[in-house]
Amino acid sequence: MNKQKLPANSKILQLDPFIDNKGLLRVGGRLSNANIFPNEMKPLIIPKHHIATLLVRHYHEKVAHQGRHLTEGALRSAGYWLIGGKGLISSVIHKCIKCRKLRGKEEFPKMADLPFDRLDPAPPFSYVGIDVFGPWTITTRRTRGGQAQGKRWAVMFTCLVVRAVHIEVIEEMSSGCFINALRRFCALRGEVKILRSDCGTNFVGALSELDVNVINIGDRPIKNYLSDKNINWIFNAPHSSHMGGSWERMIGIARNILNSLFMETKQLTHEVLTTFMAEVTSIMNARPLVPIDMDPDNSFLLTPSTLLTLKSEHTVRSFSIEDFCDKDLLKSQWRCVQQLANSFWKRWRTQYLPTLQMRHKWKQECRNLTEGDIVLMRDVSLHRNDWPIGVIEQTYASSDGRVREVQVRLGKNRKLFTRPANEVVFVMCK
Repeated sequence: MNKQKLPANSKILQLDPFIDNKGLLRVGGRLSNANIFPNEMKPLIIPKHHIATLLVRHYHEKVAHQGRHLTEGALRSAGYWLIGGKGLISSVIHKCIKCRKLRGKEEFPKMADLPFDRLDPAPPFSYVGIDVFGPWTITTRRTRGGQAQGKRWAVMFTCLVVRAVHIEVIEEMSSGCFINALRRFCALRGEVKILRSDCGTNFVGALSELDVNVINIGDRPIKNYLSDKNINWIFNAPHSSHMGGSWERMIGIARNILNSLFMETKQLTHEVLTTFMAEVTSIMNARPLVPIDMDPDNSFLLTPSTLLTLKSEHTVRSFSIEDFCDKDLLKSQWRCVQQLANSFWKRWRTQYLPTLQMRHKWKQECRNLTEGDIVLMRDVSLHRNDWPIGVIEQTYASSDGRVREVQVRLGKNRKLFTRPANEVVFVMCK
């Protein structure tokens, strides 16, 4: 067979290729004296073709769906040299359904813009995030045989604008106790426009007082109270604690402070726990919202407690009054309060608000999940091989067009689950 000279820019020139006696193109190379199998010494050269894809799939299955390195080694040991093999193997592994089930990552859409209730300069506790934490074992009363014990939980109300907190202690994780805590909170802090929470059972039960869900405790006075106040309740998607990060982080801070306070007492009672919660609230509301300025002339700290005493009816109306200067501090008390409020909101807008600008994670665009996609639903209580597989029945796009919440249909019983996008693993299109 006649030899032909390869062009200088040929991709296989450095392989010193030759055609064997069967008319197959093989690698010449420099390993003719090596003590290895002939197929490894002079492997077949396979160009980019469907045959190459079939070979990659075959040997990828033979190595039990391992990574590119092992798959490429199996191909080379079998006597095949793929042109552009690394890219082809990576592409096949990326599309492999079993590999996605074994090692596929959850979907992480680009981080959403902040909702308006995090950015609206409104009176404190107009927009509130709620969560419950605990329990703690307390001594309820002394008995002849010792001491009777009970449990207590705490409800944390977090202002989404000025980041102030308010904590109420409850005796049970029930809708009735939570509604009472909400009534106490509204009586002390004023009316609320929006409540945000996760889909915890106590919150769903509480909201059922408004005939939104099936649970009905029958507390009509409380139902009328919430309806008259025009409180809008917004639930995050199930299993999406990151969507309530602004108040989930506050619970972490409260736990750290409580751990320190609990070291000071040997016997925890309801009264002691309530006192501790008040001290935790005071400490958290005195924290600076922005890094402390080293300028000695600027000694005013931007803290949530700055505005907590301004939550009154006349204060709400006074936000639209003309600006005042520092000389107004010497005038009537209402002008003093207004100047402090103006000073707070000015610094809130110029110092605190810019800190919310950056996206610290989930910065890249990714493919939107669509109806009909086959996905794995993450379940932390199961091994990954046992995660249920389902079909996306419906998608919920945010205002920016990105899908961050989906409804998944599982199995033959066709049960529907609502999950955030980061709780599912994309497997394939239907």
